[in-house]
This record gives sequence, C-alpha cells and structure tokens, in this order.
Amino acid sequence: MSLNIIDLIKGQLGPALVSQAATQFGESESGISKAISALLPAIVGGMANNAEKPGVLDAITGAASSGMLGNLLGGSSNNSMITTILSSVFGDKIGGLMNAVSSFSGVSNSTSNSLLNMVTGATLGSVGKYAADNNLGASGVSSLLKDQKGIVSTLLPAGLSLGSLGLGDVFGSANESITSATNTISSAAGSVSSAASSVTSSASSKVSNVRENIPTVENNNDNNGGGSIWKWLLPLLLLIAVSIFLWKKCEGKKDVVTPANTEDSTMMNNSTPADTLNAANSTSTTMTKEDADIDLNGVMLKGYKGGMEEQMITFLKYGNYKNAADDEALKNVWYSFDHVNFKIGSSTVFEAGSEGQMDNLLAILKAFPESKIKVAGYTDKSGNEASNKTLSKARAEYIKKWLSDKGVAAQVIAADGYGSDFATLPATASVEDRAVDRKMAVRFAK
Repeated sequence: MSLNIIDLIKGQLGPALVSQAATQFGESESGISKAISALLPAIVGGMANNAEKPGVLDAITGAASSGMLGNLLGGSSNNSMITTILSSVFGDKIGGLMNAVSSFSGVSNSTSNSLLNMVTGATLGSVGKYAADNNLGASGVSSLLKDQKGIVSTLLPAGLSLGSLGLGDVFGSANESITSATNTISSAAGSVSSAASSVTSSASSKVSNVRENIPTVENNNDNNGGGSIWKWLLPLLLLIAVSIFLWKKCEGKKDVVTPANTEDSTMMNNSTPADTLNAANSTSTTMTKEDADIDLNGVMLKGYKGGMEEQMITFLKYGNYKNAADDEALKNVWYSFDHVNFKIGSSTVFEAGSEGQMDNLLAILKAFPESKIKVAGYTDKSGNEASNKTLSKARAEYIKKWLSDKGVAAQVIAADGYGSDFATLPATASVEDRAVDRKMAVRFAK
C-alpha cells in the first residue's frame, strides 16, 4: 500500500496549532478545524494532479531545509515557495476556493486565505522532509504525489465536493475518477431502489393471497352493535403476513455488503487528535479521544492518538525543532496536557493520574536532549485575576521543578502564568465547561 501523506501532514496541524490559529484570527476552533478539513484534501489533490510540474517539485525539495514547519502560523503568508505552489495548482481558482471554504466553515475569507497558506506550508514541509529523509529525487516525489489521487475524494468532508469548491476543472483525471465513483454509487443506489420495489410488489402479492384465502362471512350481528370478528382479525393477519415476508427477505440478504461511512474519514474533526484539535479535537468538532500506544524511538508511551505526546514526538522526529531558526519561529505552537491537572486552589498537588503524562513528557525530553521547552499555566475567568495569575505561574513553576528534579533542568528554560488572559468562556459558565480554560501547556523554545 502506498504511503498516505495526509498522515504526515496531520501531525503538523494538531490541536495546539488550531487553538493558536483560532486566537490569532479571532475565529472559533470549530471553524478553523472545518476549514482545514476542506483545504487539506484540496491542496494534496491539486499537488497530486500537478506532480510533474517543475515548480511544484522544486518547491517540495526546497521546503525540506527551509524550516517552514517550525513557523506555520507566522511564516507562511509571504513564502515564495507557497506562492509558487498555489499559483501552479489553482491559478485563478483561488478566490472561488476561499469563498467555498468560508461558506462551509463559517470563517472569514481572510482567515481562509491565511489557513490556505498555513496548510500548504504544512504539506510542502511534510512532503519535503519525507523526500529528504528517504532520498527521493524528482521522479520519486512525483510518483509519491500521483499515488495520492485515489484518496482525495474520501477525505473531503460530508457536503463538499471538488465542484462545490470550484475545482471541478482543475483536477483533471482525478476529478474523472471521482465522477466515475459517483456514477458507480448512483448505479448501486438504483439497484437498491429496484430491489425495494420488488419487495413491495411481492409483499402485495402475498397479502392478496392471504386476502383471497380468508372466507367471506356474512355479518348478521350488525343490529346488535358487535360487528364481525374479521374487522379486527383481517388487518392483524395482513400485518403478520407482511412482517413474515419482509423478515425472510432480510434474512436472505445478510451477505450484502453496505458501503462504509466515509464521513468518519474526514479530517479535523479530527483531530482531533487531542484537546482535539479538539483540536482542537469540534463541527462543533469535538473529537473522541482514542487511547493509543505512542512510539518514542521504539519505546511505547500510553497516550491518546493525535494527543500531546504524539504531536510533540512527530515535531521532533521530522526535524522541525532542529530547523527552527530561533525562538520566534516556535512561540505560536503550544501543546496542552491531556491529563495534567492540579487540585482546586493548589499549585503543588496534582490530580490523580497526572503523573503518567508528566512521565511521558520527561521521557520525550530525555529522548531528544537537544530540545528545550517553556511551561505555561492558565485559569478560567472566575475569581480575582491577580490571584489567578499568581496561581497559574506557581503551577507552571511546580511543573518546571518536577521535571528539573528528574534530570532535565537544562531543558526546561522558563515557566509563566497567564491567568485568564486566554480564557474563552465567561465566569458565569458552569464549572465543568470552564475546565477547558483551566489547563497547563508547554511549547518548544530555543
């Protein structure tokens, strides 16, 4: 089976980045996630259909050493490689694409444009890094892209098509394949309809047979007001006959395979991996957290699929930290803990279960000793803001000390508390709802 490069790209578009993008652009995380879920297959499909264009191939090979993945939010808008790709793939269709994505996701056109650059940067950087790591030349990259054509249609969210994105005439043969698949589905639907008509016809025939075999009985008791027994028995017999017939039909069709629900294959929803892109993972796209074993250089950590650990490891493995020029390139991407929480009002006592994820973070830092992090604490909007900032900073300092005491002091370079500065819900919201704002997070630093 050929590599699905979408899996490489999703690692760069996790819950932390969605949350940062929502804050930066003034949009909801749900809207950001929906927009990304529409843009990602469109970009991958467009690149796949233009896999032999020198401009596309040059941009991919050049992206490997550009450090693009280290600053997706801040460094994508004026990047010449991204501009080249978008021009080569979409031409004058970009405006229509932005309108369609905005209508689908509810974000503004300017946000759609910024996200287009961001997702294109993530695609270029991910594919370029993979090509460099596996010594793929231009022909190898071209083949890798062409292999993606078959998955484009399955990744589009429910309710979207290349046509609705204004890209029906941009994707060429890829679009023809999708049209062919659509025709096949329509044909199958016709067959199902015919079968249903056959069942209805046969059922009617069975009912007629039942009716014909029921003896006619004169009602001699009308004057007594009792009516005939057949007034209620006949409908009952008819109902039983139809039920038995349909049940037998269904039994005989048990081996029919129904199509999979492709709606489950859409992205951002995904994601959410995690807080769940959650991200973050949301439409509202709240994504279910799925337990998973996360591979840390051969050691398996217990975590969530697409969660904090997996995102951080992917970022480090693909050289994004190493390629980041400075701290400025890293400051916008935070990774929120899934499990690390403090007792209410405390800055030194973890909630039960928190140390498991702390151990995971410690293992990641030890596996990548060149990496450095900053810790941050956040509160909801209830209570006194000065006290909230003091508490959130004390909690961040405690995590810094906990890690430092375990042998990675040089890698934890700062701890800050932001109180409710970034809280999204009012103080009047329920305690349970406001839990999303009471969190701890880390980011990579230089």
